Parts: sequence; C-alpha cells; structure tokens
Amino acid sequence: MKANRQLTYQPDYAIPPGETLREVAESLGMTQQELGIRTGLTVQSLSRIIKGDQPISYETANALEMAAGVPARFWNNLEARYRERLTLLEENKRLAGDLDWLRSIPTAELVRRGVLQDHADAVGLLRNTLSFYGVSSVAAWHVLWDKPAVAARRSPCFESHPGPASAWIRLGELQAQKLPCQPYNRELLVQRIPALRALTRAADATAMSENIQQLCAACGVALALVQEMKKVPWNGATKWLSPGKAMILLNLRGKGEDRFWFSFFHEVGHVLHDSKKDLLINDGSTADPREQRANAYAAETLIPASQNARISAARTVKDIQRLADELELAPGIVAGRYQFLTNKWGAFKPLIRKFVWT
Repeated sequence: MKANRQLTYQPDYAIPPGETLREVAESLGMTQQELGIRTGLTVQSLSRIIKGDQPISYETANALEMAAGVPARFWNNLEARYRERLTLLEENKRLAGDLDWLRSIPTAELVRRGVLQDHADAVGLLRNTLSFYGVSSVAAWHVLWDKPAVAARRSPCFESHPGPASAWIRLGELQAQKLPCQPYNRELLVQRIPALRALTRAADATAMSENIQQLCAACGVALALVQEMKKVPWNGATKWLSPGKAMILLNLRGKGEDRFWFSFFHEVGHVLHDSKKDLLINDGSTADPREQRANAYAAETLIPASQNARISAARTVKDIQRLADELELAPGIVAGRYQFLTNKWGAFKPLIRKFVWT
C-alpha cells in the first residue's frame, strides 16, 4: 500500500482576523472611532487587533456580534485558526533546523510500507516522521533512543544505523500495541511452552503464526512480526511496553523454520528471565551473558542436549524424520540441529521449510 502524497498549499504566513474586521467595518461605512464607540473598545485596542498584536477575546467577539451583526462564533473561530497557524509557523521554523536528522531515517521505506504519510515539503515530512515515533521533537527522539544506559546494552547497529534500527523497533511497538493481551502471567507462559513448541509441526504457516500470537497474548506477550529492515541485521528483540505487556519482535531474515523457532524461544527466554527495563536485541552475538542464557534456553526448549548424540549420528532423511516424530517437532528443526552439531550446513536442507512474507 502506498500512502498518498500531500500536495495541499501551505502558505508561510498567517492573516490576522483583524484584517477581516477591518473589511467588515469598511463595508458598513464605520470608522475605527465609531466601531470603538459601538463596541466599547479604544481605538488603540482596535488598531492592535487589526494588526494581529492583540487577540479577539470572547467578550470582544460578543461585542462585535452586537455592533456589526457578525456572529461571535465567527470571530472566535477566526481567532483560534489564526493562533493555531502562528503556532504552526513557529514550530516549522524550529523543525527546519532538524532536517539533517530526517536524512538518517528510512522515510522512503516507511512510506512504501504505508506506515508514514509522505509530504511534498521536507518540514511536513519531518512532522509526520516525529508522529510515527510518537514524539514532538527530534530532541525528544534522542532522549528515548540515545540514552547511554540503554544504548550500552544494544547492538552496535544502533551506533552505525540508528535510523533504520529505531524504525524497525518502532514498527514492532506499533504492531504490538494494537494486539490485545491479558496481563502478563509468567506461570501461565511457562505452562504454555509445550503448546507453543507443538506448533512447530503445523502445516500452515499463516495459521501457525496466528496461533502463536493467541497463545502468547493470553500470557501477556504480544508477538509482533515485522518485515526485516535494510541495515538492521537482527534476528529479534524483546521489550516491555508496560509492566503487564511484553513485546517479542521477530522478522524472517534468512529464516528457515529452525532459525525462526530458535529466535522465538530465545526471546521467550528474555521475557522469562531478564529485566523488564531492558530493550534486548538478538543480533547473533554472545558477549552478553543474557544472550548466552537465552540461547541455552531456546536450544534446550526445542531439543534437550541429551538428544544431541542421537541427532549427530543420523545418516538418512528417515533418521531425521523418526527423531522428529519422537521429539514431536518439525523435521526441519531436527535437521537444523544436525547442521549445527556437525557443521554440515547443506545436510538435509530440503527438510527445512522456509517462511516467507505473504
């Protein structure tokens, strides 16, 4: 879906309502002195109103209705639109100094995905981009995405490509926020692990993803599936949107079913075992002990280490399929473990289903 490009004319000036007042007085043949007498306003006040230096108050609007026959609501609306326009012009001047930041954000990709409204004017596009992030200024964006305490736990990708990195996370947040969830229940999530694991054998990938989301939502976990973003080589992420709602964010970058399920249970491990304050990125690195723990949890949840010797000894497709039946897993996951254990990355490759975006 492609967003419509805005081509509406936006003048860089604002016409004060006093200009309309001047025209109304002239049409009635009134001088400023006479209008002042009829409304109880001084000539100086009327002059300031006409120039836009003094607002038309509710009391003045009522007086103008009685003196000129133009409804008070007309003057009130005119004044409100004028002040709104002045505020917008001042804001645009402020935003114009932040256009350099806009070039770091993949706006064209976000427009292509239909999540960002394009704009013919660069400042207008900047405003739309800030709205996408849910902030009112670039300074606010930096506060949310550049906190040293948070950035220290992130992938180096945040340092080199903060725009695409933050955009992918934000897309996940927006999707996850829309997913209705029960309050987080750790015990229930632990209980649902076998049911989630059993879905690896589902034949239909679309139904499988919907079932995963439903099972997770019942435990207070929103599973967001967001198409991979260029320059963001991540497998997934975990973030708590609130104390009662966790987000697991996944893509399909290079994912056969074995990698998809490993990534999923890796993130489940973060939800179960790590702090609710951290944004945890799975970029494949193992320097962080929390990533090592999440990897170990995913591996053991899918296939206990006690089965590794049997898997390594497999020689035929039937061997892999028989083990998969015993373990109640998709054959592709067993094939993936065999590849990992033996470093034979081409072995049993046809057994590993590929997930693609529909």
